[in-house]
Amino acid sequence: MNKPLSDFAASLPGDAVDTAGLRRLLVRDLVLTASIGIYEHEKAAAQRVRINLDIAVDDGPPAADRIDAVVSYEPMVLAAREIVAAGHIELLETLAERLAARCLADPRVRSARVRVEKLDAFPDAAAVGVEIERRQPASPAGGVH
Repeated sequence: MNKPLSDFAASLPGDAVDTAGLRRLLVRDLVLTASIGIYEHEKAAAQRVRINLDIAVDDGPPAADRIDAVVSYEPMVLAAREIVAAGHIELLETLAERLAARCLADPRVRSARVRVEKLDAFPDAAAVGVEIERRQPASPAGGVH
């Protein structure tokens, strides 16, 4: 006997059920040159960082075929470029937090997962980095802004 799809979805572990009704906006492998790091040699020369963004937005009724009807990835790419260009940042964690905050500035964004990696930190490692996930704060009524 075949189970209804709703029974199957309810039996999935973790956030498989939690992400129902969300659209994922992705920016993959954006490589920028950044002044980042705590060591003197890092402060003296910029280095490559790779940025990945996974943004969850409410997936309502089908949107019109217009850019103003959806959350666009372009402002997020532009924000990443702007943050990196603004000046030296000590920690990857700080860069990740700034990127997440910019993504969450759009109230339609429910959560932002941000991965930032230094590509040239160690010759025997492809990358080192940090990944964070931040969510919109819950409203007093228990919902999302």
